[in-house]
Amino acid sequence: MTEPLVLNERLPDPAVKILDPSFEKYRLVLASVERLSQGYAWAEGPVYFGDARCLLWSDIPNNRILRWDEETGQTTIFRKPSNYANGNTRDRQGRLVTAEHGRRVTRTEYNGTITVLIDKFDGKRLSSPNDVVVKSDDSIWFTDMTAGIAGNWNGEIAEQELPQRVYRLDGKTGKATVVNEGTVTRPNGLAFSPDEKILYVIESQPGLRAIYAFDVTGDGATLANGRMLVKCEKDEVPDGFRVDIDGNLWCGWGMGSAELDGVRIFNPQGQPIGHISLPERAANVCFGGPKRNRLFMTASHSIYALYVNTQGATLGG
Repeated sequence: MTEPLVLNERLPDPAVKILDPSFEKYRLVLASVERLSQGYAWAEGPVYFGDARCLLWSDIPNNRILRWDEETGQTTIFRKPSNYANGNTRDRQGRLVTAEHGRRVTRTEYNGTITVLIDKFDGKRLSSPNDVVVKSDDSIWFTDMTAGIAGNWNGEIAEQELPQRVYRLDGKTGKATVVNEGTVTRPNGLAFSPDEKILYVIESQPGLRAIYAFDVTGDGATLANGRMLVKCEKDEVPDGFRVDIDGNLWCGWGMGSAELDGVRIFNPQGQPIGHISLPERAANVCFGGPKRNRLFMTASHSIYALYVNTQGATLGG
């Protein structure tokens, strides 16, 4: 069994910083940030499988999905090649859904078969699906941006054929619709509020970085009233995030400067209330563990975890 590495021996862990008194109740005084696994080129897209007691995540440049076993602490390869998988989540039937920089969104069936849910829209290729979430009506929402074809992980000389957008796949028909184009220039991470009345989307365009909030309209299939919830400063770089049962946003953060690296927590009004400092920039997070109260963080070359006094709002995240 591989024992996790506790980064700070002192308790309470000084890496867990309270930016507003309201965050105090979410900190567990006897919990420390732990490094679970390391040695990855660029880790993103964590998703927890409670029935298998494991965490999956993407190591994008190495074209693979990794698996960390909660019982043994061992890390193994879950899938290689992964078509340059990035964001991962679970649908309401417990299946893995993946946004792949290889220009498609897929679902892994119970028997391991990979079903391509979408790779084209209006006859044109997607750019590089980045992050993905599943709503309670079984619809799949994902962001499509140019990071994958710009990063050129697979050596392909790729051309952008479609604008950078947020899409929705209908849970019954599989039909794709555009739910946002233009309000968020370069959409990245996305997540629903606990009641699914708000969709949050990361704007990752340099100079415009922010977190946007959209109202999910009455039919549950369209967005309205897009507004900036959090405006990022020059060195603040948000990426992927997940929402807890109280509606707080736990957001991968950093890259601009070392003191910002980690996870920044915002309340539903967009006020920063807490920060988890890591020695690396964090890209994405998810909630997991038997009680959904363990925050897993994919941070550049490593996987970290911290027990917190709240729970993730959705299955697998």
